[in-house]
Amino acid sequence: MNKTQLIEKIADEGNGSKSDAQKFFDAFTNVITDALKQDDTVQITGFGKFYVQKRNAREGINPQTKAKINIPASKVPKFTAGNALKDSLK
Repeated sequence: MNKTQLIEKIADEGNGSKSDAQKFFDAFTNVITDALKQDDTVQITGFGKFYVQKRNAREGINPQTKAKINIPASKVPKFTAGNALKDSLK
């Protein structure tokens, strides 16, 4: 499912227009993004948790040249599914 299909499903499930669903979806992603930028965790009970994980600097290998390279420290977004979401897939 892509973004357009997801927005159509949200509009159908919520009995609303696609433009309203688009606005709410954009607001949702903006709120999550802003929270993660501030190193906050967003936990939606039963669904899951969005958080930022820090990766330490490390040494890697360029697969084409086999040369050693330094990979800088970074922050990456992560998602952990909640129990209700996991249980719904059984």
